[in-house]
Amino acid sequence: MDQIVAETVSCQNQINSFFDNQRIALLLKQSNVAKQYGIAPVVVMRMIFSLVFTGKNLFRYLQADDSGREIGKDTVYRFLNSVNANWRKFLHLLCAIVLNKKILPLTSTDTPKVFIVDDSLYNRNRSKNVELLARVHDHNDHRYYRGFRLLTLGWSDGSSFLPVSFSLLSSAQKKNRLAEAAEIDKRTNGFKRRAESLRKAPDVLMDLVKQARDSGISADYLLFDSWFAFPSTIIGLLELKQQVICMLKSAKTKYGYNGFDLTLDELYKSVFKRRGRAKILASVEVELGTNSNNETVMAKIVFVRARGAKKKWLALLSTDLELTDEEIVKLYKRRWDIEVFFKISKSYLRLAKEFQSRSYDALVAHTTIVFARYIMLELARRSAKDPRTLGSLFHAGCDELRQTSFAEAVTLLLTSLRQLIKGFGDKIAAPIAQALDAFWAQMPSLLRRPMLLPACIF
Repeated sequence: MDQIVAETVSCQNQINSFFDNQRIALLLKQSNVAKQYGIAPVVVMRMIFSLVFTGKNLFRYLQADDSGREIGKDTVYRFLNSVNANWRKFLHLLCAIVLNKKILPLTSTDTPKVFIVDDSLYNRNRSKNVELLARVHDHNDHRYYRGFRLLTLGWSDGSSFLPVSFSLLSSAQKKNRLAEAAEIDKRTNGFKRRAESLRKAPDVLMDLVKQARDSGISADYLLFDSWFAFPSTIIGLLELKQQVICMLKSAKTKYGYNGFDLTLDELYKSVFKRRGRAKILASVEVELGTNSNNETVMAKIVFVRARGAKKKWLALLSTDLELTDEEIVKLYKRRWDIEVFFKISKSYLRLAKEFQSRSYDALVAHTTIVFARYIMLELARRSAKDPRTLGSLFHAGCDELRQTSFAEAVTLLLTSLRQLIKGFGDKIAAPIAQALDAFWAQMPSLLRRPMLLPACIF
């Protein structure tokens, strides 16, 4: 029992530290999450934020006696259902602070940074009257569910993944929508969210990237799978100065090669393949189309041997022609980070499961809180495992390692010199050996540590 209490206190201390260090109260204020009555928004958010770490859910918390809880039911739902709150701006501000102050100082400037975009099923299969609820096709199960498409934009440096923004997409087709949006003021953020949910995913994708970059969050490449790999989408992203690496699917899309328009299958048959069991089979530069300035857009397609699949090869596309085939494959591997994020968010952070609400605003607010939980956990993991978070102790260790390498180099030189001196007579060798001993005695103590020096010197 004492151990459980101690763990609960430690978890709550970490949450409080996260809220204080990242200045969550200020971020909420800047995101138009204002206090309507007596309790500050940061207090309400801290309570909802902490639920999953204490083994509770919102329903059980609100069912408790008034004496057992600090915040009332009406206060919680006013916070979640606010149409004025700009939750996307809040997530942008939080990610920008964590990246600039915590993650980027631990990442080499030579390390490529990437955006990752993917969608996942936001399941509300038991719901009936949720705003904008739609029949959504799940690509994994190849069937339809009730819910939303959670289109998510993340950032990764290969060591850490941070969710930057998202959009809960309904269906652009009215026949697939099971409920329509509520009538609200068109000047509010809530109306903009609802209007965005009815747009197509590729169009929303470009808006997410543009808004993230305008918020000070940038990346060298954007990664996504074949569901978004349309030439029009890729060219549109290039016009935003965003390089792309993506998977391609064998479809009717054609690419220009040697004056011919070829499908992916035809293109694979036309290029020279490497012999043997090479992992990278071939690569070729193709024409994607023309941009708004009527300029031809070029890209590189890399064919990779597939493992454990019926198809013998997979195709990756890169708009950066200077990348090698190996670099393209290596960078695309980072796309798996967002799959891990979806798994943790749904299985452990209670995404779409913590409470049932009919308000679209409440769904967006809760999803933002779940993403903020993941950011806190990712920051704690990176701080615990990355040795550079030890501050001056790490840099002192690096300096000592550099001095140790120099000491070993000097030792090898002196050892070689002494071996050379042994070839001379005693009359010549003895004075030189005495001069070496006098020189070594004047060296710093770090360079004269016995563990660094071979026994033949002394």
